[in-house]
Amino acid sequence: MTSTTRPDVPRDWVERLSAIVSAFPEVREHDAWVGMAWKVRSATVAHVFGGEDQRFRITFRAEPDEVMAFQHMGEPYFKASWGSNVVGLMLDDDTDWAELAELLTDSYCIQAPPTLAERVPRPEPT
Repeated sequence: MTSTTRPDVPRDWVERLSAIVSAFPEVREHDAWVGMAWKVRSATVAHVFGGEDQRFRITFRAEPDEVMAFQHMGEPYFKASWGSNVVGLMLDDDTDWAELAELLTDSYCIQAPPTLAERVPRPEPT
């Protein structure tokens, strides 16, 4: 059996993601089984990693009605094979970081206790 190595996520991407997610109350960054993850208490908010196909992914949580939408949109979005509300985004040089920041904010608010989630500034609906 041959082992395929996974690439390390570019450090500037990890730093950029950390700046977004670590701004939320009580978030901890930690090395995951592969890549880097951010948690609020015991709940994972986001996980970034390199895949065996040498591409980079970030997974996060979404509301149930959004999961199907992500799945149907196709690349760069995907539904993870684990967890009912885990979706993800393929990362590359064309990633829309503003959109990703919104998705990670939503993920945090899903995973965090309500008392912490209500402390996160949310844009007013247009």
